[in-house]
Amino acid sequence: MSDSKKEILGEQGIYDAKTLGTPKMLILGLQHMFAMFGSTVLVPLITGLSVSATLLFAGLGTLLFHLITKKKVPAFLGSSFAFLAGYGTIAGLVVAKADGSPMTPQELLPYACFGVALAGLLYLVLALLFKVFGATRVMKFFPPIVTGPIIIAIGLNLSKSAIDSCSSNWLIALVAIVVIIVCNIWGKGMIKIIPILLGVIASYVVAAITGNVDFSHVAEAAWVGLPVKYSNTVFSIFTSGNANSGLLVTAAITIVPIAIATMMEHIGDVSAISSTVNRNFIKDPGLHRTLTGDGLATTIASLFGAPANTTYGENTGVLTLTKVFDPFVIRLAAYFAILMSFCPKFAAIIEAMPSATVGGISLVLYGMISAVGVRNIVETQVDFTKSRNVIIAALILVLSIGINFSTAGSISFSVGSATIALSGLAVGSLVGIILNAILPGKDYNFNEEAGSETGADLSGISEKEIKK
Repeated sequence: MSDSKKEILGEQGIYDAKTLGTPKMLILGLQHMFAMFGSTVLVPLITGLSVSATLLFAGLGTLLFHLITKKKVPAFLGSSFAFLAGYGTIAGLVVAKADGSPMTPQELLPYACFGVALAGLLYLVLALLFKVFGATRVMKFFPPIVTGPIIIAIGLNLSKSAIDSCSSNWLIALVAIVVIIVCNIWGKGMIKIIPILLGVIASYVVAAITGNVDFSHVAEAAWVGLPVKYSNTVFSIFTSGNANSGLLVTAAITIVPIAIATMMEHIGDVSAISSTVNRNFIKDPGLHRTLTGDGLATTIASLFGAPANTTYGENTGVLTLTKVFDPFVIRLAAYFAILMSFCPKFAAIIEAMPSATVGGISLVLYGMISAVGVRNIVETQVDFTKSRNVIIAALILVLSIGINFSTAGSISFSVGSATIALSGLAVGSLVGIILNAILPGKDYNFNEEAGSETGADLSGISEKEIKK
C-alpha cells in the first residue's frame, strides 16, 4: 500500500475495501462480527432460543438484506432486543396440552416465533406504503409520541426478569454491570462500542473462577453440527397435529404491535448509517427496500427458531471508527457468523453462562431500552403542553405496564372455542395508534431529506454518539 493510502486510512471514507488488500479486509470483517457478537448472542441466552441458529440467521439475514438493498447499505442484522417482551410473555403463559399437562417454555417458544414472523411481514406492509404514498404521509401515523412510550414500556415490562436473574448471584451480576458502565463511559475506540461483550466476558470469567459455571455440557458438545433443530421451528407447530389455534392468535396479537417500535428503530438506524457514510440510503436504495430486507430477514429467522433481526448500531459505530464503508466488509462478517453457527461446542460455551451474568447484562440493557424511549421523546421535542400528547403517552404507559403486572397479566376473551390473551404492550400500542389518528392537533412531520426524526435506536448506541 502506498504512503498516501496509509495516510487516509481512518481519516477519509474508503468505499472500496479491495484497495486495502485481502488480509485487512478479513480483519475488518472479524471486527464487525465481534462488534455485533455480544448483543446478538445475548438474546437467545435470555429467551432460550438457539445460539447456533441465532448466528446462522444473523449471517443469512444480513446477506439477504444486502441482496435486496442492491448491496449498497453497509448494515449488519443482529438480534433485536425489542421483541424480548414478546418472547417472555408467550413463554410465561400457562397453557395445557391435550393430555392436560402444562406446556413448557421451550414448547411455547415456537408460538412466540410465529408471532415474530408475522411482525416481520408487517415490515413489508410499511415498505409498500412507503413506496406507494411516500415516507412523509405514512410516518404521521407513527410519531414519537406513540413510539417513545411504547419503547419505554418494553424496557420496564422486562425489568422483573432482570432482577430475578441477578438475584441468583449479585456479585457476578455486579461485575457485568460495572464493566459495562466503565467501558461505555470511559472507554475509547472499540472498547466503547462493545461494552456488553466485555461485560459478559468479565462476569463469565469471575463466575468460572468462583466455581459458578457448569462446563459439563461443553465437554459433551460436538465440534461440528447443524445449527437448527426442527422441534424449535415454527413448522413443528403445524406438523405436530395438535397446534393450539388460540395460542397462535394470542402470540400474533401480543407480538406484532412491537414491530411499530422496531420499524421506527430501523428508520433511525438507516438514517445514522446514511449520515456516517455520507450517502442518503433513505432515498437510494430507499426505505421500502431496507424495510423489506429487514422484515424478510426477521420472518425467515423466526420460522427457523432464531430471534428477530434488526440493523445494528454497534456496527455503524465500527464504520465511524474505521472509515471503511464498503458493504462487502459487512458481508464478510456475515460469512464468519454463519461459519461459527456450525460449531455446537462454541454454542455450549455461550449457553453455560450463569444466569447472574445474563441478569447483570439484562439489567443495564432493559434500562437502556426505556431510556431510548425517553430520548425518543426528548430529542424529537414532543410538546407535552398539548393535552392530546399527555393523554396518548399516559394511556400507552399505564395500559402497557399495568396490564402486564396485573394479576391476570393480560386481557383475555374467547372467540368460539379459542381463548385469546392481549398483552399490555399490544393493548397500549393499539390504543396509542388509534388515539393519535383520531385526536386533533397533530404536529409531527417526517423529513425525508433530513433523514430520521424518530430518535429510536434500541441497539444502545445513539445516533449522536455515532456522529461523534
